[in-house]
Amino acid sequence: MNRQVLRRFVILCATATFVMFTVWTLTTVFLNEAPGDYYTREGDNRLTEKNYPAAIEAFDKALAEQANHRGAMMGRAIAYMQSGQKLEARAEYTALIAFLTRTLENDDLTGRGVLAAAYANRGILNDRGGRYKQALRDYILALRTDQEILEGPGLLDKIVYGTPNPTTVRDRAVYLKKQLALPPEKRLLRMPELDAKERTYKP
Repeated sequence: MNRQVLRRFVILCATATFVMFTVWTLTTVFLNEAPGDYYTREGDNRLTEKNYPAAIEAFDKALAEQANHRGAMMGRAIAYMQSGQKLEARAEYTALIAFLTRTLENDDLTGRGVLAAAYANRGILNDRGGRYKQALRDYILALRTDQEILEGPGLLDKIVYGTPNPTTVRDRAVYLKKQLALPPEKRLLRMPELDAKERTYKP
C-alpha cells in the first residue's frame, strides 16, 4: 500500500476517533446532567471572577430550571453576601437551611456539608453585621452538622487566596464564646485584620 495513502488513512482514523470520543463525552455529560447544574457551574465560574451580578444571573437561571437546587441557592447567597446585599444573602441562607433541614437524608454526606456551610456562612454574615450571639449560634450549628468540611481551606486555596492562616469557624466560635462571657465593657468582638481572613464556605 502507498505510504501516503496509509498515512492519510491513519490520520483520518485518529481524527474520527477523537471527534467521536468528544461527541460521546459531551452527549453523556449533557444527558446525565441534572437540571440547573450547567448554570450553577457557570455561576461558580462568575463567582471565582468576582463578577457577582453575572453570578446571580446564572444562579437565577439554574433555579428557574430546578427550584431548590442547593448548589445554586448556596452560590446565589454567597454572591449576594460578597456584593453587599446582606438582607438577600441572609434570606437565601435561611431558605437553604430550612430546605435542607426538611429534606436531608441521613446518608447524604454532600447535603450535610452544604448545610454546615450554610450555617457557617450565615454565621459569618451575622458576625460581620455585629449580631454576635446569632453568629455564635450558627457557628455551633455548623460544627455540629459537619466539622470536617469546616476545618479550613487546603494548601492550594491558601496560596490562591493569599491567606496562609485563615480564621476557621471553630477558631471564631471559641473566640466569640469567650468574649461574650465577659462583661460588655471588656469585650473585644471585632478584630478587622483577623476578621478579613475569614472566608466563606462552598462545598
